[in-house]
Formats: sequence, structure tokens, C-alpha cells
Amino acid sequence: MARVLLLSTPIFGHVQPMITIGRALAARGHRVCLLTGGKYEAAARSAGLHVHPLPASVDYDDARLHDWLPARGLSSRIAAGRQDILELFVRPLVEQYRAVGDVLSAEPADLVIGEAGFYGVLPLLLAERSSRPPVLGVSTTPLSVTSVDCAPFGSGLAPGRTAFSRLRNRQIDYLLRHGPLRAIRTQLDASLAAVGAPPCPVSFFDVVTLFDQTFHLSAAELEYPRRELTDRIRFVGPLPPTLDPPPARPVWWPELAGPRPVVHVTQGTLDNHDLGKLIVPTVRGLAGEPLLVVVTTGGRPVADLSRAYGGPLPANVRVAEFLPYPDLLPLAAAVVTNGGYGGVQQALANGCPLVVAGGSEDKPEVATRVAWAGAGVNLRTGRPSPRRVRAAVRAVLVRSRYRVAAGGLRRRMALLPDPVATVVDEVERRVGPPARRRGLVLPVDSTARRCPTGSEEPSSASGR
Repeated sequence: MARVLLLSTPIFGHVQPMITIGRALAARGHRVCLLTGGKYEAAARSAGLHVHPLPASVDYDDARLHDWLPARGLSSRIAAGRQDILELFVRPLVEQYRAVGDVLSAEPADLVIGEAGFYGVLPLLLAERSSRPPVLGVSTTPLSVTSVDCAPFGSGLAPGRTAFSRLRNRQIDYLLRHGPLRAIRTQLDASLAAVGAPPCPVSFFDVVTLFDQTFHLSAAELEYPRRELTDRIRFVGPLPPTLDPPPARPVWWPELAGPRPVVHVTQGTLDNHDLGKLIVPTVRGLAGEPLLVVVTTGGRPVADLSRAYGGPLPANVRVAEFLPYPDLLPLAAAVVTNGGYGGVQQALANGCPLVVAGGSEDKPEVATRVAWAGAGVNLRTGRPSPRRVRAAVRAVLVRSRYRVAAGGLRRRMALLPDPVATVVDEVERRVGPPARRRGLVLPVDSTARRCPTGSEEPSSASGR
């Protein structure tokens, strides 16, 4: 039996894959601990995991990010992205890492698996390899790795294939790094200095390459080719839907087998505080179309949609808070989504072409990748008009190239080994014999705030 520590930011799309992996490890007899937000403690314990909640100072509520980021909606997209990175990932690094040290001091681990957005694992990755356990990574968002072959992450630009596009990529990257995104590098190194760690040898967007092995939860065909991509990043495909227990089928479920094509609409499980962003425009745009429009509110009461719509819903609309995706997606002719990475992966794993309205976080990057792969339409906004949604849905239903491309991705994903089993097998390949495992402990002193190699924390971050 190995002792495995999982680390995750308290965001549903980040922590849920870690719980899924942890459940499989626990089922194989390993002792698995998860350090994440208290909101997910019950779900983790039900999966057989031991839970250590993050300190309150870095345990934000992913359903109320606007409270954590009050100026988020008042900024340009670049400024909003910078704020998201700083407040959700970089500034929590110090308290996250100290929490990791506290957990490992109390219970040494044989192996650590860090979700790639948990930057509190970075000082551990920068430690001498002989002084720490193996550290694997799980990438739950589009790859952000810097490359001359693609535009900087967050730009929402598709990669080019010409010398001009490569020059464009270099110039944009330089301008962003030395301009509006410079504060990210400054804060990242200051946070590392605060725990006695050296400056990061790569940019914020390349930290995913520092893990001993990173499992990227997608297929390579949905990611931009990069000549610089390290072989430590392994594409393992998407995880299956993991709502436990699975949602029940609503009374109108038999209608899905009828003659009308089924179009599923979702704003995900978190970005649904304003149903007027995507669901209402889609319902308006597809009213009267010869389709069955199936909506999930992501946990919002069904009546909220009628209120947001301003009256009774069109006759071709069916609504539920949640639906069993393994049963729904094989019946869907298309999916309209806000670009949540997990949901997009599930749709493509079932060969469903997509209409993507990605407006914030990594969602514009998801939308661009879907269009680049030929598997759907990028609406280039998080608040499309009903007319634009209707035109895009008609396109993906009528033009066969979208379904052909989505079907190709489905077949490619189906050829990949089970991603959970792949991670579990790698864990069991890396852990040593029991006598060796019992003696392995992270040399961190969270009280003295020492770095993994034992040097004292500098008196202030300004010295870096």
C-alpha cells in the first residue's frame, strides 16, 4: 500500500478529476489524502479519500468567484485574465505550499499528484529530486505551454502555419510578458521567495512541464502541435462523467428517441448565475426550429430559466437541473456550451459537434481549439445573440464536416487507454518497496518557513 497525496485548487473542473483518480487509487488499496477546498470534503470522503481542507485564506468558493474577484467584470479581457491568474493561482501559492508542508510533516507521502493549477506544488517541483517524493501532474485545462508554433495562451488566436504567424506569436508573447502580464512573473517569484524557493525557471504558462510526468486529460488531436513540447506531457484522453449518484432521467426522457434532432445546451456547473448569457439566447434562437432543445441549468432551479426567459418556455424546450451525460450525449446531434473543458471533452468523446460561446477564463481557448479541430463553431463571445446561435446550430447540423471531425476525435479518444487506469498504473510503477516508502518524507519546516533544500526564508520578497 502506498500513501498518495492529491493536491487541487477548489474549482469543480479541477478537483473532480482528482477525486475520480483518488477513488481508483483507494479502490486498489492505497491510502489517499486530498488537500483542497472544504466545499469538496464530503464528495472526497464519499470516494474513500482522507481530506485536508485548505486554509480559509485560500479556500475560495468557485460558485462565488465574483466575490473573490470583485473587479473581474469591470476589466478588459487581458486585465481580467491577469487578475484571475494572480488571485486564483499565484497569490495562494504561499499558503498552499505551507499547507502541503503541514500535511506531509504529519503524514509522509510516497507520491504526490498535483492538479496543474495548484501552484503550491511548485516549490516541491523546484526541490532537489532526491529530497522529495515523485510528483505527478494532472492537466485539466487546455495546454498553456509557450511555443513559437502557437499564439500565447489567453489570446484566443488559432495557430498559424507560416513564418509570418510564427513571427506574430513571438511578438505577442514578448509584448505580453514585458507588458500587461509582467506582474504575474513578478508575483510568482515573490511568492516562491516567501517560502525560500528559487525563482521559477519557466513562465507561469509552462509550469505544467516541470512535473515528473503530466497527464493531460484530452487527446493530442485537440491540442495545438508544439515543437517545444516535452515528452513528460502525456495525452490520456478525457475522464468519464463522475456525478455520483448519476442524475435521474426526467419524465420527458422518452421524447429524446423521437424524430427531432436533440440539441443540448449548457452553461456548466459554475458559470450559471446568469442564465441570460447563453441558455436564454439559445432558447430564443431555436424556438420554433424542428429540434428538441434540452437544457441543463447546472443545479439552478428549473423555474429560474422561465424567469430569465421572461415567460413560458417554447414548446420544443425541455429542462432539468442535471442530466445523465453518458445517456444523453449519445442521443445529441449537437451541443451548445459555454466552453467548459470537461463538458467539451465529453461531447467530443461522443462525436457531438459543438457551438461554443467562450467568454472568460480558459473558455475562449477551448472554443478556438474546437474550431481549429473542425469539430464546431466558435461564436467568439460569451454572450451571443439568438440569431448567431441559430445560425451556428444550423451550420453544425447541416454541414457534414463538423460531424465528421467530431467523429474523428471520438474514434481517436476511444483508442486511448482508460485515463484513470493509466494514472494508477504510473503511480504503482513509481512507488518503491514498502521499506523504502516508509522512510520518505518531504523535508519542509512550515513553522520556520524553510525551502525544501533547507535554506532560510529571506527577510522580504523584495530581495529576489
